[in-house]
Amino acid sequence: MTPLSRLRAADLLPVATIGLRSRPARAALSVLGVGIGIAAVVAVLGITRSSQADLLARIDRLGTNLLTVADGQSASGTERPLPATAAGGVGATSGVQASAPTAEITDVRVRRNELVPSAGTAGLTVRAADAALLSTLDGHLAHGAFLTDLTGRYPVAVLGQVSASRLGIADLSGRPRILLGGHWYTVIGILNPAELAPEIDRSVLIGFGAAAQDFGHDGHASRIYVRAVQERTVEVAAMLGRAANPEHPEDVAVSRPSAALSARLDAAESGTALFVGLGAVALLVGGVGVANMMVISVLERRTEIGLRRALGAARRHVGLEFFVESLLLGAAGGAAGVVLGAGATYALALQRGWQPLIPGSAVGLGLAAACAVGAIAGLYPALRAARLTPTDALRTG
Repeated sequence: MTPLSRLRAADLLPVATIGLRSRPARAALSVLGVGIGIAAVVAVLGITRSSQADLLARIDRLGTNLLTVADGQSASGTERPLPATAAGGVGATSGVQASAPTAEITDVRVRRNELVPSAGTAGLTVRAADAALLSTLDGHLAHGAFLTDLTGRYPVAVLGQVSASRLGIADLSGRPRILLGGHWYTVIGILNPAELAPEIDRSVLIGFGAAAQDFGHDGHASRIYVRAVQERTVEVAAMLGRAANPEHPEDVAVSRPSAALSARLDAAESGTALFVGLGAVALLVGGVGVANMMVISVLERRTEIGLRRALGAARRHVGLEFFVESLLLGAAGGAAGVVLGAGATYALALQRGWQPLIPGSAVGLGLAAACAVGAIAGLYPALRAARLTPTDALRTG
């Protein structure tokens, strides 16, 4: 009885890597093809997770309980200003922790001095603001002080971050002054960026008293910032329209600034699916490259296969040799892809100031997908090699 041919496990790896060691350049290109696909998937998931974590941290830091009440529009598109009683009604609403009315003062030119042409405003807006605005927004000063009930009666101004930059005022040294319309105002403060109120960044803030005295403002608020009790934010938002304008609540625009940040999370998630799909396509192309290399390898090594079969190697041993070789290519590509993807994630996260986060599931699934691609790509070449008979392989090798 002829004994069964055996292939020891210790011999399988050296035999399976003969093709890889004899043609390293071709093997490296096949590994790179798989690696690019895995790198794309890992990098997309890692970058998305890092950016989302940063965005969630910003939302938590800024709070989701800031609301705004502003002039609305009628069904015909006509602007409907808030009534004079809006600020009082909003401030008295149950669940409101703090509120601060503001009003845009139109047709007022903002200039650094009288030598600057008065044709434009440099994209800046003059706003009358209540002394409670800074605390309501949970804002912070970069320099100086904010408006108070007392200083708001005098020609003093606080600059938003963008306003200060465009006017060329970096600090308060030398008691800088600016020209609003035909009136000089002393700058007493510069704000840090207000992420949930970008319109404040582009504003020059003055008191309601000064706005009435110099520009004839009637005291009406055009935008009211509201800080609600966190647990009652949705409930308060539903009540603010009627609180601001009891007769026509539908003419009041109530918004939640943090909703824009939350919408960015949804947009990031939808974009992730697209880029992961592109990474999967790249991985598929890499798998085709591995399969192509393995088929060529079988054709080139027909003599070797025939000789091994003639010396007693079983079909399963020959097939297993090529299958393991393809599996190793996929695994190597997966490992290289994870390293490349992680590197791209860390580089971009550090550049943007994010905390680098790479999901463990992305690493695990990436390696598993690469191995699966390698196994599938090597299945047909392995079966083809196993079907070769010794006589055919030696005759055509």
